[in-house]
This record gives sequence, C-alpha cells and structure tokens, in this order.
Amino acid sequence: MRYINTLHEGETIRCIYLCKGKRSAETRNGKAYDNLILQDKTGTLDGKVWDPNSNGIADYDEMDFIEVFGDVICYNGNLQLNIKQIRKAFEDEYVAADYMPTSEKSVEGMYQELMKYVAQIDNEYLRRAVEYYFKDDAAFIKRFQAHSAAKSVHHGFAGGLLEHTLSIVKMCEYYVGAYPILNKDLLYAAAMYHDIGKTKELSAFPENDYTDDGQLLGHIIIGVEMANDAIRSIPGFPEKLASELKHCIIAHHGELEYGSPKKPALAEALALNFADSTDAKLQTLTEIFKEKDTTDWLGYNRLFESNLRKTSI
Repeated sequence: MRYINTLHEGETIRCIYLCKGKRSAETRNGKAYDNLILQDKTGTLDGKVWDPNSNGIADYDEMDFIEVFGDVICYNGNLQLNIKQIRKAFEDEYVAADYMPTSEKSVEGMYQELMKYVAQIDNEYLRRAVEYYFKDDAAFIKRFQAHSAAKSVHHGFAGGLLEHTLSIVKMCEYYVGAYPILNKDLLYAAAMYHDIGKTKELSAFPENDYTDDGQLLGHIIIGVEMANDAIRSIPGFPEKLASELKHCIIAHHGELEYGSPKKPALAEALALNFADSTDAKLQTLTEIFKEKDTTDWLGYNRLFESNLRKTSI
C-alpha cells in the first residue's frame, strides 16, 4: 500500500484506505459531487468524487475500507485525490491496524511504566481505587491501552490516552519533588483518573467519535461516575478524600468555559490542570510541526491565538 504521507502531487494511484468521512455537496453550477476523508495510520487525505453516479463508483459507506483510483493534485496548498473509481475492499485485502493512527511508543512499555507509579501510591484507599481499573479490570485495561485521548487536536491516535496519562503523571512527579505542599498520593491518583472517562466518551477506532454518553455527559462527568464506582467498592473509604479525588477530576480543565464544573480549589487540582494543559498544548504543537515540516510561518492558529512557526535551528 501507499501510505498517505508518502504521496506526491502528480501521481496516479490505486490504493485501499479507510473512508473516514463522506459528505455529498453541489458545485456552484448545481452538479452533485462527494467529499471524502481518506485515512491510514499516517494521516488523512481529502478526496473528491466529481461524478458519483458513474459506473466506476461502486456502493460504499462511511467507515468502509475502499479501493480508490485517482490523481493526486495540490489544492490550496494541500494534497487532494480526484477519484475516478471506487470499490469496497474485501476483508483479506487490508490489515485494519495500517489505517489507525497509532502511538510511536510501546504501549506495553508505557503501561508497565505507569504501573510503577501506581505502586508508589502509599495511601491504601487511593491505591486500591486506582488498581480497581488499572490492575483488576482486564476489559478496562485493554480499552484504555488502545484508546485515543481526543477525537482530534492532541493524542488523537490509538495509545494516545495512555501516552497522555503517563506524560501527566511524569510532570506530577516533578511537581511533587519541587513543591512539598502537594500530596503525592492524591496527585498521582488524580492524574491517572483524570481522563478515564474518555474510554466511554469516545468510541474505539476506527470510528473514534463521540458516543451518546460522550455527547450528553462528557468525559469529566463520566470519569467522576467511574471514580464513584471504585470508591463504593472499597470499605471505609474516607468521605473527604473521595471528594478531593473527585474534585481534581472535575477541575482538571481549569476554567468553567473549558468544561470544568468547578475551578481548582486544591493545590493538587491546580497542579493537575497545569500538567494537563502543558501536555495537551505541546503535543498539539508536535503534531502541527510534524504535519508541516517547515520553519516558515504557519499562519494564525485558533487554539493558540497566535501565528506559529518552528525555530530555525
């Protein structure tokens, strides 16, 4: 197969990709055409089917694996595929893992490293609350290891949720060493818990889209509910400690306008918010610079509210 990140303007290709999106539209002259988003593990590519009713375009749906034949062109500075033929691919013609963006780091290695931090939680109640999911729940572990941390923006790839969580815990390790006011056990437990709701907010790959609960509740509320389930399973769990753990989850976005029902009121909640924001933004920049490997100015970015570019050396 030809991975999307190896394509060049002027090529004619016949390849199998995941049809991540499909939308019908009309030209200014009222002629129907289809907009496609094609995906493999290296990225996405816009596709145009200018004659969707031609004999060469077989029936297919969004989220199907399809073989496309067409010309790679450049439009407004981005590659685009003008598609002349489409057929739905057979299952033995592709390997699904080739079409899912995946962490470049070892999932098993990252999880083993994360579990070392679990073992460092001295408070029995908090350690058991973390182990409830991360050690004892095989279905959760499998889902967590394969999940993304977002639909887009940052860590939107398989293994992304694990990679993001481990990064947060590592930052919290530094905070604990630098600022003695922080409760290590609470901060580590909150860091591991902060985004577990995303395992239910977002569907698994290849869809990686918002579930019904994701739309109605969001990962913060889902995460608090999951924390409650763990807490209720542990006899004698201190009520005040339970509230402190749940507060850290609730406040980890930092501001009401960013989706947190409460602003941070504990030092640990503030530290978690800073770690989460730092990792999300720097990973977002990493992905932006990886997609456009240039030291030229990239233009205004809405998330950062600034024009961006890589350093020149």
